[in-house]
Amino acid sequence: MKPPLPLTPEDIAFIHDLVIYDDPAIIALNKPSGLSSQGGRGQHKTLDDLLVAFARSNGKRPNLVHRLDRDTSGVILAARTKPGTSFLGKAMMGRKFKKTYLALVAAPPEPREGAVTVPLRRDEQGREAYMRVCEPDHADAETAISRYRTLAVGSGMALLELRPQTGRMHQLRVHLAHIGRPILGDARYGGALTANGAPVSRLMLHAKALEFPHPDGGQKRIEAWPPRDFEAVASAAGIVISDE
Repeated sequence: MKPPLPLTPEDIAFIHDLVIYDDPAIIALNKPSGLSSQGGRGQHKTLDDLLVAFARSNGKRPNLVHRLDRDTSGVILAARTKPGTSFLGKAMMGRKFKKTYLALVAAPPEPREGAVTVPLRRDEQGREAYMRVCEPDHADAETAISRYRTLAVGSGMALLELRPQTGRMHQLRVHLAHIGRPILGDARYGGALTANGAPVSRLMLHAKALEFPHPDGGQKRIEAWPPRDFEAVASAAGIVISDE
């Protein structure tokens, strides 16, 4: 494990501003687009690096329970203790986490509500990793299920709610591209980089909500409102994002 990068006062203030829920067992943050969850290259600090700001007196920092793509914004969860990490990891493996995302695409899919169930496989190209759709009998095929529904349609754009039933890398991005509706700003998988004549600066995918069993008992639901750039792209198309 690499040694923790030293944090500046600005780093500490930044990570504290991302916290949307905190208790003795877990901490949830609203990750901004452009911040890697972990595994960053060089000296760029990742969210995992920044969690040192919440380290206990014994030096143990919270552990991320899952990851979000670097350009995806929204709810991400960390466990404060080793038992909590184990509990939540098992819950994740048992598909007891319910994830809800928002995405902006160039047009509503047909049908406007449904599920994509095409298997995926990992494809390494140099230092980059991609996911590809594949036949179920492919040697590297992984089951992947993504449910979607259209929430609103605007000028040259649609707002979708996405609920992945499995947790494959880039799953939602690849599944939407497969049905001809790649996410706006997703250069890797064919998403348009402009909308209504204006540039789309990043992947328009936001992790809106996370529902999961809490290590101390009961269910917990945590939500994060989409960032301003996401709202601005939607608003330009006449789409108003509601909290329903």
